Formats: sequence, C-alpha cells, structure tokens
Amino acid sequence: MSTTHPILHHPIEGSPGPGAETAYFGMGCFWGAERLFWRVPGVWTTSVGYMGGNTETPSYEEVCTGLTGHAEVVKVVWEPGAVAYEQLLKVFWENHDPTQGMRQGNDVGSQYRSVLFTTTSEQQDAAEVSKDVFEPIVRAAGLGPITTAILPAGPYWLAEGYHQQYLHHNPNGYCNHGPTGLSCPVGVVKAQVEVEPPRP
Repeated sequence: MSTTHPILHHPIEGSPGPGAETAYFGMGCFWGAERLFWRVPGVWTTSVGYMGGNTETPSYEEVCTGLTGHAEVVKVVWEPGAVAYEQLLKVFWENHDPTQGMRQGNDVGSQYRSVLFTTTSEQQDAAEVSKDVFEPIVRAAGLGPITTAILPAGPYWLAEGYHQQYLHHNPNGYCNHGPTGLSCPVGVVKAQVEVEPPRP
C-alpha cells in the first residue's frame, strides 16, 4: 500500500504538525465519502478505515458481517487556519441522508450508519450544534429524524490498501454520495460546488 496520498501528496497517516486537527466521518460507503473530503481546500490528508466496533484490526470482510460493530469512516486531517471543522460538517450533512439508520441507500448494514467521531470537546459541541440546526431542515423536507450518532473517537483501524483513495484509482467505481439538495446552515463551503476539482 502506498503511504503517500496520490491527490494531496502528503502521508496518508501523517500530520502537518502541532495544532493540526483530526476528525472521522461515517456516511455510508467510504469510497465516495473520502473523495468529497480530499476535494475540500485546506484538507491535508485523508484515509479510510473502521471505527466504533469491538474487534481489533478488523478486516473488511469481518466488518461487512456486522458482527464487529464498526462503521466505515473517513479520517480527515487539516490545519485549522486552512479550513474550519464547521465546513467539513457541512460537507458531511449535505452529501448523504442522515435519517436512514443502519444503511445508506442500497447499502444496508451497521457499517454504513451515519456517525461523527470527534477528537476534541470543541468538535463534539460543534457537531451537536450542527445536527440541531440541520434537523428542522431535514424534517421540513419530509424526512424522518436524524439518526446520526456523535461520539468521541476510539481506535481507528486503517482499511486495506485497495480501499484507500479508491475512486482516484477506479474513476468509474461505485459511489452513492452527492448533494441531497438540502443546505446545512453551517460554515461556508458547499460540497461539489465550491470544492476543488480532482487534481491530475
């Protein structure tokens, strides 16, 4: 597995240094979700993996059974001066359906649940506020209550190499993410509108 992000050109398990922030976003299949975040200006690196379960070093096959309890997540690392966590939350909320429980579209199972894993108390507070302000918009659109869990991050298990930056290596690969048409009044970035295009 390459240790360098092929689009952002930074180590996928690295950090830009002191003061950098990390958060984890679960919004269904992690292939398309990762692409959303690596396109956001200011994001330093991304990777995909598993979090929230009860098994160490789970494999993809084990996670897919639902028995490990893990969710598929995107790890996002950024410098606060380059992009705000609220902007990443906006990308999260606007590009999947957070009301579907243990599924996302045709992808069914606990690994596809909507979840935010935070690494600081400030992130936890911001995530909860964003959920509160987005829920009335979701309900007004005729959807059910938001089922997204917001939890402190636990152990993160890096997924197998072929999952990393999957849609860069497989441009026509499966992706079920995209704008839902609902706008979350958090931050200033609109995913797939103001995000950077893919780099060659």
